[in-house]
Amino acid sequence: MSTAYVVVTLLAAALAAFSGGSVFARAPWVVEPLAEYGVPRSWWPWLGAAKAAGAAGLLVGLWVPAIGVMAGIGLVLYFLGAVVTVARARWYSHIPFPLLYLAPVVGSLALMSAA
Repeated sequence: MSTAYVVVTLLAAALAAFSGGSVFARAPWVVEPLAEYGVPRSWWPWLGAAKAAGAAGLLVGLWVPAIGVMAGIGLVLYFLGAVVTVARARWYSHIPFPLLYLAPVVGSLALMSAA
């Protein structure tokens, strides 16, 4: 297990946890865009839980690699879905935000497979 893998995985988990916590806390910079994109309020707790579970899975993956791979794949699919949602809402200037969360997850998966 390389130092780069651990650092990138910790960063990815921290970002996913922060994002999930922001949904749970109903932070205006998160929930206002969600409402503008047309995401139903009833989905918000599930979206926050998915990000929190992904963050936990990445951390567990440091000891149980299969869990980390599954969590990483889940987060990649989640954030790609977020990109699609933002694009469908025609808020093209917001597309970089889910990509910022996606990048360290992809990096973590790449570094895991390289080891």
